[in-house]
Amino acid sequence: MKHLISLYDCTTEEIHNFLKLAIKLKKENKEGKTHHILKGKTLGMIFTKSSTRTRVSFEVGMYQLGGQALFLSSNDIQLGRGETIYDTANVLSRYLDGIMIRTYAHQDVLDLAKYGQISIINGLTDYLHPCQILADLQTIYEHKGKLEGLTLSYVGDGNNISNSLLHGCTKVGMNISIASPKGYECDAECIDHAKETAAKTGCKVLLTEDPAEAVSGADIVVTDTWVSMGQESEKQERIKIFGNYTVDDKLFGMAKEDAIFMHCLPAYRGYEVADSVIDGPRSVIFDEAENRLHAQKAVMATLMAD
Repeated sequence: MKHLISLYDCTTEEIHNFLKLAIKLKKENKEGKTHHILKGKTLGMIFTKSSTRTRVSFEVGMYQLGGQALFLSSNDIQLGRGETIYDTANVLSRYLDGIMIRTYAHQDVLDLAKYGQISIINGLTDYLHPCQILADLQTIYEHKGKLEGLTLSYVGDGNNISNSLLHGCTKVGMNISIASPKGYECDAECIDHAKETAAKTGCKVLLTEDPAEAVSGADIVVTDTWVSMGQESEKQERIKIFGNYTVDDKLFGMAKEDAIFMHCLPAYRGYEVADSVIDGPRSVIFDEAENRLHAQKAVMATLMAD
């Protein structure tokens, strides 16, 4: 592998290799072991969308692997002033060993990979969020001891998280059920990809408008904000449309008794999830957030090490 742009591009083996390495690096980090896997390497981090978890986890991750990270906001580089991605990719390829980009347009990531000569990591686009889903899969494995055969239910907006969950879950043989309001479904191509993969790995894909149908019997329940960055003008309309999609005690109670709750954060309590669920004993949101660090270290080590 040279890039991580979409989990659909990864084989099942590659995803499992990321997870195995993430778990190994996490364990060794807890034991105080240090690594120099990326000694002398530099990661450029391009942000046109701000973030807490993405910036801190990648920056700390590079430090823990013996390398360094360079924060590049859209205000700091010429890309934000009209320089072409072609020129930016070629110039940065002369300075850096890899680029992580968190941005709006997915095409920007594709173009960086097309024109650059170094590894490109998709830190988030409006279309996909593969790094988050690797952290999610790691968290599920840590709490459930397996991935294949489990059922993950996602309730809410058909956004970059649910699109990437379709890819990630089906690649590892995990059943996935998604409940979204009409008009807010997952991307059609991602759905087609998931169904294609599910036919090979033997899992099931359920798409519905009914949250109860999606959550019933689930091992993992996931939700995300109803209003993503850049959709602020739609907030009041979205709150009305998604009003019946809150993961509250009643809905969460339809999952298995030992089901866990996950949310990539930031969370808006009282909207997509009730306080009693996200702050309850079966919520693993902070394990999930921590695993962004370890999953991304595995990605960087795999793509950027000599």
